[in-house]
Amino acid sequence: MEQRISLVTLGVVNLGRATEFYRALGWSPGVVIDDEVVFFQAGGAIVGLWDRGKLAADSAVTDRGGWGGITLAHNVGSPAEVDDVIAQARAAGARIGREPAATDWGGYSGVFIDPDGHPWEVAHNPGWSLDETGAVRLA
Repeated sequence: MEQRISLVTLGVVNLGRATEFYRALGWSPGVVIDDEVVFFQAGGAIVGLWDRGKLAADSAVTDRGGWGGITLAHNVGSPAEVDDVIAQARAAGARIGREPAATDWGGYSGVFIDPDGHPWEVAHNPGWSLDETGAVRLA
């Protein structure tokens, strides 16, 4: 197996609400299938939105309704960009879990939580680089 991720699918309660939230962040759906699943091109990977119950069944897990032990991350090129993305998420209706601030690892980050409870860390890590496509690279 190659060391990469191709697709992250987020289980959602209301597909329309979730789609509009990500649109408000500036994302554009690439494919919508029968008003049942929405796919966004996200750099070299894809982010999907699908009914939470169907995703759990398809993934052979029991949905206990809580946090699933995963946090998504969006790295940016500067602390000012962290502030901008957190402000954009707030305006789109996200709950801010952690306001942007300096970190103990030398970076700067904040966390927003989307309408379905998926946490996103928005981070500037001065030890990593972003290439011209936005792909993050371990330095």
